[in-house]
Amino acid sequence: MANDAPSIARTDGNVNKANVNKSWACAPILVAIGSNLPGPDGASPLEICRRAAIAMDALPGLRLRGLSRWYRTAPVPASDQPDFVNGVAHLEGAIAPADLLAALQEIEARAGRRRGVVPGAINAARVLDLDIVAMGQLVRAAPDPVLPHPRAHLRGFVLAPLAEVAPSWRHPLLHCSAQGLLAALLAALPEQRIRVI
Repeated sequence: MANDAPSIARTDGNVNKANVNKSWACAPILVAIGSNLPGPDGASPLEICRRAAIAMDALPGLRLRGLSRWYRTAPVPASDQPDFVNGVAHLEGAIAPADLLAALQEIEARAGRRRGVVPGAINAARVLDLDIVAMGQLVRAAPDPVLPHPRAHLRGFVLAPLAEVAPSWRHPLLHCSAQGLLAALLAALPEQRIRVI
């Protein structure tokens, strides 16, 4: 495992064109799920995350093939907002990245998420956050969604459930498993609290 644990670095979108896989059809799709605010109907963050997984399974052409356990995690960066509930869904099917992003944003909106309410609040508390972590080994710097997710490898709350639901997945730019990335991250940043609910 030691050879699998990289130093933690940011991906900057500079991509070796030989590593770019332009095929997204039927690739495993990994989506991070998170919530730390109740829904408009009073639903708990855990219930909101469960509903999001069901909604993703109902998207045309996609099927939910795996769902991690749910984790309670501290906000990153640290703040006084409530802890998050996080998990990762493994979907399969054929969908263009931009279409998937639009579908996930619609699920977020139906759950009560309002984008742009607080300008610049990238790490603000939220009813629901659905982020495409990866679509197979697809690498793209633009347009949105950037793939793989540019900060997933820096977030224990993504890596722990990702390692559980997709143990054979390897980061297409860092060439490392989710478990290896998680080990390196927790060694560098042990304050990232992650526990199974």
